[in-house]
Amino acid sequence: MQLPFMGTFAIDDFYTGTRAALAGGTTMIMDFAIPQKGESLVEAYHRWRSWADPKVCCDYALHVAVTWWSDKVGKEMEELTEEHGINSFKMFMAYKDTWQLDDHDLLESFKQCKEIGALAQVHAENGDVIKENSAKLLDMGITGPEGHELSRPEEVEAEATNRACVLSNQVRMIIFNSILNKVMYSLNYNEL
Repeated sequence: MQLPFMGTFAIDDFYTGTRAALAGGTTMIMDFAIPQKGESLVEAYHRWRSWADPKVCCDYALHVAVTWWSDKVGKEMEELTEEHGINSFKMFMAYKDTWQLDDHDLLESFKQCKEIGALAQVHAENGDVIKENSAKLLDMGITGPEGHELSRPEEVEAEATNRACVLSNQVRMIIFNSILNKVMYSLNYNEL
């Protein structure tokens, strides 16, 4: 709801979106609070709450995205879990130059999720490849919605999904792939 995304906003705010949800029989939604790179996760959480609380028509909860990494982010993840009940965090492998984390930052985020008992979610698509493919498609004059699918062939998602599994295996934790809507884990934990 109300998501600011790359210069645009979702058409529904928390009032129209949750009202529609109730009309369809949905009694609870989960939205994402997504800070910009360098922005406080806690501040983003409170901003989303300020948008939602006066408008929401049904129950709601929030996930919080990790769009950059530092020790401060790790501390804020712990604060969000302990003081605000946030128990899932989303990491992007897509959206290069906006929200994409590199492998080091993914590993640190996974470690912190494990430490605080939170679910790690990943948007598993290779953002570097998507950016390259998007530039090629634009050069070819493809500017319509078909370009979205063409920039993300199946192997782009498969590679990122595999990489997310390998990284989470290093931390020995389960992750949720928000693209596939599946829990992913490796049964072959190596003892190090």
